[in-house]
Formats: sequence, C-alpha cells, structure tokens
Amino acid sequence: MKAKKSEGPVKWILIAISAIFLFVMLILPLIYVIATALQEGITVFTKAVTDKYARKAMNLTIEVTIITVIANTLFGIFAAWCLTRFSFKGKKRISALIDLPVTVSPIVVGLMYVLTYGRQSVISPVLKSLGIKIIFAVPGIVLATIFVTLPFVAREIIPVLNAKGTAEEEAAALMGASGFRIFKDVTFPHIKWALLYGVVLCSARAMGEFGAVSVISGHLRGKTNTMPLYIELLYQGYDFTGAFAASSVLVVMAILILILRGIFEKNLIKEED
Repeated sequence: MKAKKSEGPVKWILIAISAIFLFVMLILPLIYVIATALQEGITVFTKAVTDKYARKAMNLTIEVTIITVIANTLFGIFAAWCLTRFSFKGKKRISALIDLPVTVSPIVVGLMYVLTYGRQSVISPVLKSLGIKIIFAVPGIVLATIFVTLPFVAREIIPVLNAKGTAEEEAAALMGASGFRIFKDVTFPHIKWALLYGVVLCSARAMGEFGAVSVISGHLRGKTNTMPLYIELLYQGYDFTGAFAASSVLVVMAILILILRGIFEKNLIKEED
C-alpha cells in the first residue's frame, strides 16, 4: 500500500511535466501557426493557399511523396524478405546500409547527389546525351527524398517477419503453393499493418523533407519548389501570412498522418498480442 501511495505524486508530477513540455514544444507552436495564418482573415488565407505557385508546390510535394512511397515500399518488402528469409555473406552489411540514411545529414545527402550527378561528375556526359536532367530538376528531388526515407518501410516489416518465422510459409510451400500465393495469403496478412505504418512514416518524412531537397532542387519557383522550400521562400520574402498559411496546410496534413499512424499502430499492437 505504501508503494502505491508513493507512486501517486510521482505519477502526477511526471504527467504534468510531460504535458507542459508537449504544450510548449508542440501544441503552442501549432496554435501560433494556425492563428498567424488566419490573422488577416479567411479571404487572405484562401488566396495564399490557392496561389498558383502554392498549388504547384503542393502538387510537386504530393507527386514526390507518392513516387517515394511506392519506391520505398517495394524496396522495403524486398529487403525485409531477403534479410529475414535468406542467409548469405554480407547480410549484416546490407542491414547496416539500410540504416545509413538515418545517420547522414540531409544537407550531405544533397551534396552527394550534386557531386554524383552534377556537371563535374564522370556520368554527366552520359546523362546529357540521354537527355536526362537530375540536378535542379524533379528527378533529383525524388532521388534525394527516396534516400532520406529509405529505412522506414523496411525497418517496420523486418521485426514482424522475424517474429512470425517461416513455419507457415514452409507448410504452404510443401502443399504446392507458388511463391506469390505464399506471400499474398500467408506473409502479407502478417505484415500488412507494419507495412501501412511504415508507409505513413515514409509519407510524413517525404512531405517534410527540406535539407536534401534544398541543395539539389535549385529553388526554381513553380518548377522545383516543394512546400517546405516554398514556405522558406515566402518567409525570406517577409510574406509571413503566406508562409504561415502554407505551413498550416502541412500542419493539417501532418495531423491527418498522425491519426492514420495511431490507427495503424493500434492494429499492429493488437496483431502482435
């Protein structure tokens, strides 16, 4: 009984500290963004978020996010299957390389791609002869975003596949099921929530990427400006209402992604239990 009484004050103190920290660090800034975006009225807000360049930035952000999620979803499934179902030399190195984007600064990632595909690189003449432009173009933005979001899907699926083992898949194979049917009917049901959770994390990271995209995009207004770059452009131009209006759009998208994340996380926990 004494232990329970001693836990009471400590519990509420920790809750209060956590609540204050979250309010100061997260909730208050979000409220300020929304309030500043609407301070000149809904008409000004609507005009800012429906501006031609704002729409182009949003469309580009969505386009890059979709391509990135598709690429990393396919890679994540293949990599997770490879690392959990096969034994081969260099397996640990591949696993470590998947985590590399987490440890590399996004600015460095952008510089890496500039050095690799820029005019001074050895493959630049080949790209030019093929009519492929990567630096200061959408393909470069896509490549950089794929790099920084590479681990999210794979790292959510790998633990689930390790935990489930191979017994069910081996049984299905012995019964004559094809590889695709084994994945569709046996493996996928186990990893679907982890996969969706990884997709949500990948989407959130892709939409908010700034560092790598800033270096490789060239900041061409209406062409290579994603939403984070467009917001910076407005802020640097002292268009605070426009900047915060555009920011509020990303905030709303982030909240929606957070809701989806909560749903998928809840289902993932239930499945593990």
